[in-house]
Amino acid sequence: MNNRIKNLSVIVSMSALIAGFSIWNVLKYPETYSFSERRTLAQMPELNSQNIVSGDFMDNFEYYVADQFPMRDKIRGIKSFSELYVFQKADVNGLYVKNGHIVKKEDPLNIEMLGYAGDKFRYIYNSFIKDSNSEVYFSIIPEKNLFLSDGKTDAYYKRLSEEMRKRTEYMTYIDIMPLLSADDYYKTDSHWKQESISDVALQIASAMGTDAECSYTENTLSAPFYGVYYGQLGLPFEPDTIKYLTNETINSSVVTSYSKGYPEVTDIYNMEKASGKDPYEMFLSGSEAFITINNPVSKTDRELVIFRDSFGSSFAPLLIESYSKITLIDIRYMQSSVLDSFIEFDDQDVLFLYSSSLLNSSTALR
Repeated sequence: MNNRIKNLSVIVSMSALIAGFSIWNVLKYPETYSFSERRTLAQMPELNSQNIVSGDFMDNFEYYVADQFPMRDKIRGIKSFSELYVFQKADVNGLYVKNGHIVKKEDPLNIEMLGYAGDKFRYIYNSFIKDSNSEVYFSIIPEKNLFLSDGKTDAYYKRLSEEMRKRTEYMTYIDIMPLLSADDYYKTDSHWKQESISDVALQIASAMGTDAECSYTENTLSAPFYGVYYGQLGLPFEPDTIKYLTNETINSSVVTSYSKGYPEVTDIYNMEKASGKDPYEMFLSGSEAFITINNPVSKTDRELVIFRDSFGSSFAPLLIESYSKITLIDIRYMQSSVLDSFIEFDDQDVLFLYSSSLLNSSTALR
C-alpha cells in the first residue's frame, strides 16, 4: 500500500510539473533574442494546411518549444554543471573549462574545407590581384583551444598550416603562432584581446616591409563582457573586460562603411555597439562586408587591403599608423565575383588574415 501511494505521488508530481511547465510555455510571451547565446530564437510557426501536410509545422514547432522553454538558461546551466562536474564528461556540446577559460573543442581537420578556402583565395588572386603589382601575404590566427590542449593539437595546427601554405604558395606566409598564448584571448569568448596583439601587428607589418611600432593609450569599457562561450555553456563565470587602444593616429582616422548601400562615416570604436548585444562589435562596428579606414596624418601613400573574418576588426586599427588607407573585405558577406565593383587593386599590400576555425569550416566564404 505504501509503495502504491509512493508511486502514485511520484506520478502525480511529475504530471503536475510537466503540465505546469507546458501551461507556462503556452502563456509566456515568446522572446525574440537570446542575449546569452547571441542568436535569434525560434518563433511560433504559422498554422495552415500546407505546413501541416508537409510536416514543416511540427518540425518548426519543436524548435519553437525548445527555444521558448521557461527557465531555459538556468536549466542549461544545471545540465552543463551536472555533465562536467558530476558525471565528469570531457565537454558539454563541445565546450569545456580549462585554466580559467571556456574553450571550444576543435572540429576534426577537414581537408576538403581547407581546399575550398584555398580555391576561393586563388580565384580572388587570379581574377583581381595577379596583374596589379600588389604584394600578397597570408597569416593564420590560431584558435584559443590550440593553446589549452597540453600539446595534443600541435600536429593539428601544423597540418592545417602546411595544407593552407601549399594552397597559397603565391602568397608570403607570416607565422604568428609563436607570439600568442591562451591569455591573449578572452576567457569567455573566441576572439583575441586587442591590447595583447600589438606584437602581432608589429610582426605582420615588418613582414610587409613597414612599421607598426607606436605607443597607445589603453582604455577600458566599464561594462563587463560576457563572450559567446559564456552563453553557450550556461555556467556562472567571471566576465571579461574589453580594453581598446587609442593614439593620435587612430583618433584622427576616418572609417567609412558601405553596409547600408551608401558611404557612411563611422568610428573605429563604435560605442553604441559597445553596450549592445555583442560588445566585441565595438571594433569597427563588427562584421561589415566592406569598410575603409583613411589616415589623414599618414606620412606615406601606401595602402593595405585585408581579407578577413571577425578577428580582423580589432587588429586592423593597429596597422593604420603605417598606411594612408586600409580596406577591409569580408567575403562571408559579399560575393567575391563583384570585388572589382568596389575596389581596384593597384600596387597595394594585400593581407589574407583568417582564423583556423573559419578555414576548417570555410563554406561561409562566398
